[in-house]
Amino acid sequence: MKIRAHRAEYADVQAMRDMYRRELDCQIVHYSFLPRGLADPYVIELDGRIAGYGAVSNKYDKGRLVEFYTIPEVRSSELPLFHELLAASQATHIEAQTNSPLMLLMLYDCASDIFPEKLLFRDALVTHLACPGGVFRKSTPEDMLSDENESAGEWIIASNGTAVARGGFLCHYNPPFADVFMEVVEGARRQGFGSYLVQEVKRVCYEAGKKPAARCDPSNIASRKTLEMAGLLPCGHMLVGTVKTAGTGDARTPALNQGP
Repeated sequence: MKIRAHRAEYADVQAMRDMYRRELDCQIVHYSFLPRGLADPYVIELDGRIAGYGAVSNKYDKGRLVEFYTIPEVRSSELPLFHELLAASQATHIEAQTNSPLMLLMLYDCASDIFPEKLLFRDALVTHLACPGGVFRKSTPEDMLSDENESAGEWIIASNGTAVARGGFLCHYNPPFADVFMEVVEGARRQGFGSYLVQEVKRVCYEAGKKPAARCDPSNIASRKTLEMAGLLPCGHMLVGTVKTAGTGDARTPALNQGP
């Protein structure tokens, strides 16, 4: 069995990525890294035939392996294929969503010091929240978030004519998923504005032909409760671990470049 992994162009892995996203059928948090040039693509060959691909971040969290996929007929060789990818790419860290079985297995086999970086959410419930005194609408150029000197964003909750919460959804994720985000000004928190905003953003998300999803820091209890109130429920974690040095079980030195 001869395995080779090497740098490639995005076009070389694009078709396999379509299979990858269809197989997972969930929001893939860093799916946009490859087409945006924020990760380097690698092709993996087995006995001279293409067997899969990988992607390693080159800007944010530089050196983190963020994607790994093998075609179904070679899955019995997934671990040696992954080891070759690690060697060729010199990845220092591995990232895996717990709702991505193949990558999760590679994380536990090949990494140490594993920790949860993000809590992931899927849309699970239709809610019918009311928000007395709050109006959900598109923002105008004149709208400013009430405690910040900046634009309110695409969608807002206005209370007494003032923007107290803003939010929307980002579409640079694997289709049909979109990432819901929101923010409530400090003086308007714990009044139901945030969960009502998420509920309504979900609605316009579906109207745009997108499926809402979300994520937050595992320690951010307020954000988690807000998302849950609006029907977005936890479906997994984003886990990160440090690559073990082959044959020693030791971890490589971190080489992280934190970014959005």
